[in-house]
Amino acid sequence: MATEAVRAGFFNGAVRRGVVLLLTGLATPVAYAQTPAPALPQLRAAMPRSASSTVQGAPMASATVRPGMVVVSGTVPDEATRQTILARTRELYGADRVVDQLGVGNLVAPPNWAQHVQRLLSPELKQISRGQVSIQGNVVEVKGEVQNEAVRQQVVSNMLTQLNNATYTVRNGLRVGAAGQDRLDAALANRVIEFEPGSAELTTIGQTTLDQLVPVLRELPGRRFDVIGHTDGQGARSTNVALSIARAESVRAHLARRGLPESLFITSGVGPDRPVANNDSPEGRARNRRIEFRAVQQ
Repeated sequence: MATEAVRAGFFNGAVRRGVVLLLTGLATPVAYAQTPAPALPQLRAAMPRSASSTVQGAPMASATVRPGMVVVSGTVPDEATRQTILARTRELYGADRVVDQLGVGNLVAPPNWAQHVQRLLSPELKQISRGQVSIQGNVVEVKGEVQNEAVRQQVVSNMLTQLNNATYTVRNGLRVGAAGQDRLDAALANRVIEFEPGSAELTTIGQTTLDQLVPVLRELPGRRFDVIGHTDGQGARSTNVALSIARAESVRAHLARRGLPESLFITSGVGPDRPVANNDSPEGRARNRRIEFRAVQQ
């Protein structure tokens, strides 16, 4: 019987509505469905699309993209904006680390949007791990993990200074990262959590993957763990959200059967709402099916 595998991973996401720039931070080791491959940090620019708009196809990233690379994807209103964002991203991260998936569509951006994006793409963003910066209209939201409270405040302060525009609002969703996340990353690198197709029932392989994680979780006292289910974009959203929640709860139940208190795990599911890859290819859908673990302070 065929099985369905999801990746074991960490904070990655995508905002898919509004005027959006999304930057996901450091690469996170994860287990892919079917064909193991590393998670990708992403820089995504996406615009609201009118009913009559058309979009030119953007180059697709290879399935062999290396860890630590930055994927620039989405749709922008013109070629000049596309080249501006790509040039700034390459300057910031290095041309050899940037994968171009950015398309051009018949869209209307807010005044001077490209210039504001350039200002936000500053070296300070490299202090954020497993994070994202999204711009929706004139609202900027930054999420992810930083080393300490001083950095948490500094990053947002620098963003406000760089923007220098009173019409923009910056929301600080950063948090101080819990110690031990790197150990979780290493333990889950290139692992597969298998479920029966369309089901929250773990296969033997899925159970084994979680069993191998148990010793690491035991060695992280004073921590709780977010367990977040994700799906690809196929099928009804409501069905996928329910499935992602059920799979996260199945993971918690299995870990509890191995002697870990259920109270250590906070489960949730977001279905297809936070993709980390394009759902148009089997490889992309495999990357989007994942179980995300985050270490948090108790």
